Amino acid sequence: MGAAAAPADRDRLAQADALPAEPGVYLMKDRAGQVIYVGKATNLRRRVRSYFTAAHDHRAFMPFLEREVASVEAVVVRNEKEALVLENDLIKRHQPRFNVRLKEGGQFVYLRLDSREPYPALQVVRGVADDGARYFGPYPAARALRETLRVVNRHFGLRTCTDHDPRSHDRPCLLCQLSRFPEPSVRDVPPGVYQRRVADAVRFLEGRPTALVRSLRREMDQAARELRFEDAARLRDRIAAIERTLQPELITGRATATDQDAAGCWQEDGRLAIYLLHIRRGRIIGGRAFRLMPAGLPGQETLASFLALYYTSDQLIPDEVLLPFPVDDAAALAQLLSERKGTTVRLIAPERGRRAELVALSSRNAQQAVRAAPTAPGFLRSLQADLGLTRTPRWIECFDVSHLGGEGIVASKVAMVDGELSKDRYRRFQIRTVDVGDDYAAMHEAVLRRLRRGMGSEGLPDLIVLDGGRAQLAAARAAAAELGISELDFAALAKERLVGSGGPDAQRRRVPERVFVPGRAEPIAIGPDQPELLLLVRLRDEAHRFAITYQRRLRQRQRLRSELDGIAGVGQQRRRALLRRFGSVAGVAAASEAELATTEGIGPAMAARIHAALRGGSGAEDGNGR
Repeated sequence: MGAAAAPADRDRLAQADALPAEPGVYLMKDRAGQVIYVGKATNLRRRVRSYFTAAHDHRAFMPFLEREVASVEAVVVRNEKEALVLENDLIKRHQPRFNVRLKEGGQFVYLRLDSREPYPALQVVRGVADDGARYFGPYPAARALRETLRVVNRHFGLRTCTDHDPRSHDRPCLLCQLSRFPEPSVRDVPPGVYQRRVADAVRFLEGRPTALVRSLRREMDQAARELRFEDAARLRDRIAAIERTLQPELITGRATATDQDAAGCWQEDGRLAIYLLHIRRGRIIGGRAFRLMPAGLPGQETLASFLALYYTSDQLIPDEVLLPFPVDDAAALAQLLSERKGTTVRLIAPERGRRAELVALSSRNAQQAVRAAPTAPGFLRSLQADLGLTRTPRWIECFDVSHLGGEGIVASKVAMVDGELSKDRYRRFQIRTVDVGDDYAAMHEAVLRRLRRGMGSEGLPDLIVLDGGRAQLAAARAAAAELGISELDFAALAKERLVGSGGPDAQRRRVPERVFVPGRAEPIAIGPDQPELLLLVRLRDEAHRFAITYQRRLRQRQRLRSELDGIAGVGQQRRRALLRRFGSVAGVAAASEAELATTEGIGPAMAARIHAALRGGSGAEDGNGR
């Protein structure tokens, strides 16, 4: 920024100076008024002002501020803990694209045991609820955990049925009858005996010495001696699942009653990962990496925000959280976690000893997660150079508009990530604001609706490609300008065509596929030897196929719907009965006359009328719109 601040910078500084010097939460917004970052501070004025002063120009966060942030708002609270809670709530509500997101990590797997039930059973669940039950974990490998659970249930004689109280049934459940339970029924086990079994299982889950693995090894050896090799292999797999899931490496010379999570951070080449290593009673039971969008934020802010979001999202809270460095508002975060857990939770940034070794191990895992993350293929970097894009287009989306004679206008969006189609990102649009075949206005609406969602939780791609030419490109860029989005690459792809007179002696010339990009006077011609640009052709053709399929489907649905509405005697009540039974108008058209006649409110005469009306006009296309 330098000594002479630009007008926009002076405006931001003025906004920061107007904030109170009290604890609270600040919301950074873009020019469209969308919240793009939420942070907390013990002193709002000092924290927000620090982002816009010359002393911090070296930080990578500054380009983000200059490019994206148009205004800053604040909410004052009474203390740091309230600021932490409000920050989490606002992040979950607004889903700012520059805040930490936990989608990639997903939920871990836990074992749940509710000892208040008369005959408790172990259950595999995802996430922890404040329901009074006891939870064990987290465990990263769900398949191995389920195999282990089967062995534990059989060894300790625990029930596997899902009833809260199995004594409520007149006869044993099917699993008891199939001899998967030691007794004929759970009801045949005295409650005291069953509770001792539960206590033994709990000690095993806590990592205390048990005879389970030794017993299974004896069974495996006996099966091998008797040449029952299939049984021995099955027992071997069960032992491996138990050791992999519940008997991990003991990392200390002695077991400890303290549950710990060790957090490690690593940032490299603009990528950031946080790794959580889970230690239960002195044993490593697993861990998971979370790859984040750092946006140049200070590490203390990123880690503190991550921990607050993670441990307030149905995760088991340990006794200690080990950190690679001190974080902002650690005391408030420890107080919040302690209240949620019901016992004291400590946040420690160790400098030496066993705890520091755990943090170093977690940091090495975070480093591996960053370096193992997929990088952009070389052809995408070539595409960036060919089109003069601002970033490598790892995430590309393509839009196409389809209609029939100007009516039934729809649009499609398809996506490609790292050169591969990503069908979970496909979307269809029914155009709402255009009545006749105005392709440009339809393209504008589709892109505008997509970008609005992208400014929330959906995110924005690296490159948007339009099926068309300069007019479609201008329409899409106008949609971005309406929302104040300037740092987004666009390109339009025009189809191959013939030009020249159509007379019998005329010489016609073939114009190849061309790419139009902003700021470039001439289009880029695509030849057969340019695989980078042919990638866009493939994506454009997929968008066209997707749009055509949707347009045909809607046309078929509307045609059948109008035919059903036009049948004399079919009112709202009969139509509802038909749709309730056959699921759709296409299902009604495919039904036989006898099936129609047995529908509520439809007699043989009405069934014949419906059958004749729908079958008489449905031969042109099949149910798929072909």
